[in-house]
Formats: sequence, structure tokens, C-alpha cells
Amino acid sequence: MTSRKRLIFSYSILAAALAVLFGCSLFWGSVNLTPGAVLDVLLSRGSDSLTENIVLQLRLPRAVMAVLLGAALSAAGYLLQTFFANPIAGPFVMGVSSGAKLAVALTMVVFLERGLLTNSVTLIFAAFVGAMAAMAFVLVVARRVERMSILVICGVMIGYICTAITDIVVAFAQDSNIVNLHNWSQGSFSGMTWGNVRAAAVVVLPALAAAFLLSKPMAAYQMGEAYAKSVGVNVRGFSVVLVLLSSLLAACVTAFAGPISFVGIAVPHLVRQLLRSAKPLYVLPGCCLGGAAFCLLCDLIARSLFAPTELSISSVTAVFGAPVVIWLLVRRGQEGRG
Repeated sequence: MTSRKRLIFSYSILAAALAVLFGCSLFWGSVNLTPGAVLDVLLSRGSDSLTENIVLQLRLPRAVMAVLLGAALSAAGYLLQTFFANPIAGPFVMGVSSGAKLAVALTMVVFLERGLLTNSVTLIFAAFVGAMAAMAFVLVVARRVERMSILVICGVMIGYICTAITDIVVAFAQDSNIVNLHNWSQGSFSGMTWGNVRAAAVVVLPALAAAFLLSKPMAAYQMGEAYAKSVGVNVRGFSVVLVLLSSLLAACVTAFAGPISFVGIAVPHLVRQLLRSAKPLYVLPGCCLGGAAFCLLCDLIARSLFAPTELSISSVTAVFGAPVVIWLLVRRGQEGRG
């Protein structure tokens, strides 16, 4: 199979999986609906008000949000892996998501205890500040250590520190606010509204478009900083943009759905294996499709496996994503010995 045919075949698999999972997300849940009933609602062919409410106000915005945020998280992971030249790098492992989580939790507690309501702009801004603070710490450490394994461990430790402080903040929040804060801090796509979708789309879509525009300099950067400079890439400016985009994408996910683990690490690697290519121009679209499909699958499992009890999305993504990370670590260890 030629590389072109393989790319088309791989994209077709990802797109088909995304379409099937999106459809399942609309008619499968604690209240099962037939595909015909869902189509009637989507095509405005008349249906009962309960079905319309379930599809249009509950499941459709949730599914669209899972697609948006799944694509954002996978792309953020790929950008970080490119920046650090390490397949283990990702928003969750490097502490970026945990930093965003802490900032959002503090913001929510402060606002809620004063009887104020937080809006999407406030949460995204708070998450971005937290993500950038965590990333800044990681970059400071990166200047002082040469071994990437030490940097990854430092990122994990940052994540633990931020998570511990977040748990303390949640523990001392007012009783009426603890349930919402706790559910959000575990990661979930539940309760998404069309307002959330619009706010997330305003951030995610331009950020993804900017990432696609960086495909050419990213390909040069993957060959090393010296090569990138030789072909005219402003490495310092490029690095800053890469960090800002990855932090913004991860922050948007955390602001709306809480921290979601392993998606940013596992999906880019699986997509590279599927495409048999490392070119950013090919991998980035695959990451968006794969991340969206992966999050739809995990969300479907989270809300359907033990319905009406809903699992946290991070619990499900960890079950599927952690084995991929373990396999990556084992393979890198074998390559190192070889």
C-alpha cells in the first residue's frame, strides 16, 4: 500500500469511527433512543418534547463538546511532544492540566463564596494562567536538567502538588459548592450547554488552525534546532507560540471538563502508528480526529456502563491510555539498551 493510499485509508477509519461514536452518543444512554427518533429530532420532522430535550439540550451539546475538547487535548499533547522532543510529554504528565485545574478551582471557590457566577471567559482565563504558571516551572527545570526523564518526573510532581492543593481547596469550600467542584475536578463532559460549546469553539478552532499553520516549521523543528534555524525558522518565537497554543488548548479543556488524563499522550502516538508518518501536516488532523473519537468513546462508556451512575471521564481515559504510556516507556527502555 502506497503512503498516499495508507493516509486516505487511515483518515477514513478515524472519520468513520468518529461518525459512528457520535451517532451512538446521541441515541445510547440511560434512556435509549432509536436512531429513527434521533433523526426525526435532528431533521425537525416532529417528535415528543422529551426526546427533543434529551437530544438537543443534553446529548448533542455534550457530544459536540467531547469532539471539540478531545481534538484540543490530543493536539495539545502533540505540540508538547514536538516541543520537548519526547513522546511521553503531554498536558497531564507535564503538570499543565493540573496547574489549570488549581487555578480554576481557586477561581470557582472565590466567586461562589461571594455569591457570584463564573462565566466561560473567566474560567478559560484562570485555566490559562494556571497552565502557563505550571509550564513556566517546567521550562525553568528544563534549563537545568538534560535528561528528559527527570523533566517528566518533575512535571508529574508538579501535577501532584497542584492536585493536592486543589483537593484542600475543595475540602474547605462551602458544603453547597463541594459537589459541583468535586465532580468537575474528576473530569466530566456532563452538563454541557450550547453556550459552553460556543465559548470553547471560539478558543479551540482558531488555536487548532494556528497549529496547522505551524506544520512546516514543526517539521523542521523535529529535525533539530540547528536544522530549523538553517531553513529560516525563528526558533525562539516558534517555541513561544508552541507553548502558548498547547497551554491554551489544555486550559480550555480543563476549564470546561476538568482534568482529563492520558489523551494527550496516547492518541498522538496511536495516530502516528496508524498513519506510519511523523509529518505534522498529516499527524495533526489525525490527532484531532483520533482525540475526538477517543473522548466520545470514553464518555459513552463513562455514562453508560453503570447507568444511571456516571464515572469520571479521567477514570475511563486512564484505563485505555495508561497501557499505551507503559508500552511507550518499555519500548524506549529497550531502545536505550539496544
